[in-house]
Amino acid sequence: MGSGTGIEWTEVTWNPTTGCDRISAGCDHCYALTLAKRLKAMGQAKYQADGDPRTSGPGFGLTVHPDALRLPYTWAGHRTVFVNSMSDLFHVRVPLGFVRDVFDVIAGTPQHTYQVLTKRSARLPKIADRLDWPPNLWLGVSVEDASVLSRVDHLRAVPAAVRFLSCEPLIGPLDRLDLTGIDWVIAGGESGPDHRPLDPSWVTVIRDRCVSASVPFFFKQWGGRTPKAGGRELDGRVWDEMPARTGAAA
Repeated sequence: MGSGTGIEWTEVTWNPTTGCDRISAGCDHCYALTLAKRLKAMGQAKYQADGDPRTSGPGFGLTVHPDALRLPYTWAGHRTVFVNSMSDLFHVRVPLGFVRDVFDVIAGTPQHTYQVLTKRSARLPKIADRLDWPPNLWLGVSVEDASVLSRVDHLRAVPAAVRFLSCEPLIGPLDRLDLTGIDWVIAGGESGPDHRPLDPSWVTVIRDRCVSASVPFFFKQWGGRTPKAGGRELDGRVWDEMPARTGAAA
């Protein structure tokens, strides 16, 4: 089985690659970078490669793990799987051939639904037509503030069955957010000792836009010193809408 997770919008995580590099303000307090340092110290084999200290850190060097490709074939039942919670599948140093290998695994296990999230959206239009897109693959981009809204345009160019946005950690308003061609939106505040505060109006603007466009909206957390510190309620209710499952087992 894949690793269990506390991420509310998925069930398990699967990391065929690990490691990454900071590329935008949303990366400033990266939980994965901090966790990788701890896992390296614990001797975890997947986290022994160090990244560039200017953009990465101990145990967080981009590394592909071909052995991990076998795992989904061993899982029973139907699972919603977050791919690369500890990396970015579309990092420039992930070979296109390995991306294809991951897509082949996804296509070969249609009973599961896979969620892939990237900040490297500029790579998507360059390689989209060189990939076969399985119907059980959801593709999303991180949109933490207005400076990275171009990622949404890149996502629209991709023939994924479900296109989604992760507006987390939301660190600025997204008043110009266009949901054309978008099937799902997640929003949430930052957590940790150095978390940046979340303005409620930033969330309600996104929520209202989703409601108006009939796009499922998932509010993950207000954030704070811990992920659960501020709870999940928005205007007196929990917003946990999701698209219908896709693929053979939908």
